[in-house]
Amino acid sequence: MKTKNLTLIVIGVLILFFGGCACSKYNGLVTSDVEVKKVWSNVETNYQRRTDLYSSIIKTIEGSANFEKSTLKEVLAARAAATQIKVDINDPESLAKFQAAQSQLQGSFSRLMAVAEAYPDLKTTKSFQDFQAQIEGTENRINVARQDYNRSVETFNLRVRTFPNNIFAGMFGFKQKDFYKADAGSEKNPDINFNIK
Repeated sequence: MKTKNLTLIVIGVLILFFGGCACSKYNGLVTSDVEVKKVWSNVETNYQRRTDLYSSIIKTIEGSANFEKSTLKEVLAARAAATQIKVDINDPESLAKFQAAQSQLQGSFSRLMAVAEAYPDLKTTKSFQDFQAQIEGTENRINVARQDYNRSVETFNLRVRTFPNNIFAGMFGFKQKDFYKADAGSEKNPDINFNIK
């Protein structure tokens, strides 16, 4: 009888121990998952700030007479495409589409800014000058937000992959998340030519 009771007590203690471990590991994974989502939200917020700034400068440029309309239309189309993409950070494909759309928007906007430099009246307007300072700060914020996101993903992925968390992650359906990657070709040095004669 004592052996049977002792066995039941040992089994009960083991169940409580493993149940406690499972709860602790699960809660840790949930906490990391929520952190990744929060940090991704910060990335999106900074991209939204950039889009809002782009909208303001586009209105300024539209008000400038004789401005090259084809470049402006390209930026408007890229902005519309970039704001239509819904990102699921658990889906690498949607994250890649978002990155591509943001890169396209930034590229078309860079071309717009290059064209805008040829318009002296536009360059001297206060709102255009303010925009140039604000967009530089926003690009820095976006970069910091992407780095924070990648750190958060790193922490989450380590939790999902390390033992014994990997057992509980598999049981509860937690999977690794993709990092925010640099744009294709950004690892190459830009070709800068100065045509000074």
